[in-house]
Amino acid sequence: MFFILTGIIPVTTLLSPIEARVLATLMEKAHTVPDSYPLSMVALLSGCNQKTSREPTMNLTEAEVAEALGSLKDKTLVRESSGSRVTRFEHNFQRGIGVPEQSAVVLGLLVLRGPQTAGELRLNTERWYKFADISSVEGFLDEMLERSEEKGGPLVVKLPRSPGEREQRWAHLLCGPVDANAMGTKAPEGGNSTRLEARIEALEEEVAHLRATVQKLCTELGLN
Repeated sequence: MFFILTGIIPVTTLLSPIEARVLATLMEKAHTVPDSYPLSMVALLSGCNQKTSREPTMNLTEAEVAEALGSLKDKTLVRESSGSRVTRFEHNFQRGIGVPEQSAVVLGLLVLRGPQTAGELRLNTERWYKFADISSVEGFLDEMLERSEEKGGPLVVKLPRSPGEREQRWAHLLCGPVDANAMGTKAPEGGNSTRLEARIEALEEEVAHLRATVQKLCTELGLN
C-alpha cells in the first residue's frame, strides 16, 4: 500500500487494475506524445487498449475508463485540464505518490508491461527517461523496495529467478501484493521481439498523434 497526502491527513489507497492502466497510460503519453497531451477520452481509451507494449492487454469501454478517471481524481492522481473545448486529462502521479521522476517512470513501465528485469526497464524507458546505466535503474528499484512503512511501504517486489534466467525481474505493488512465484515463471522476451515491439509502438504513437491533431483541428473548425 502507499500513502497520498491530502492536506495533512495520510490516505491509504490501492489502485484497481483499470485505474492503474489509465494512470500509467497518461504517464506514458505525457512522455511519448507531448504535443497531444493532456489526453482526450478518445486518445486515452485508445492508449489503454493498445495491443502492443501492454501486459496484459485490455479491451476497456469508455464507461470503465470514465469510472476509473473519477476514482483517480478523488485520489488526486489525475486532474482535468482547462482551456479546451474537449475535456482532457493529465496525471499527477509523481506528486501524488511522492516519488522522484525516475521512480515514477519505472513504476509506469511495470504497470503497462508487467514484470521486467532492470536491463529490460532501462531499454523500455528510453522514450520516457534515459538512465545512465542498469545500476541507476537498480538503485531506484532498491529504494522503492526499501520504502519505509511511514511512507506507505514498498512499491515494488523482486520476483524469484525463473529457470534459465540470469536476472531477477521486478513487479509493482500499486494494485496490492502479487503472487511472486506465479509471476516469476514467465519467460523473458527475446531481443528481436522487443525491438519489433518498439517499432510497432512508435508507429502507433505516430498514428495516435496524427489522430489527435486532426481531432483538434476539427474541433477548432467546428466540424464533426
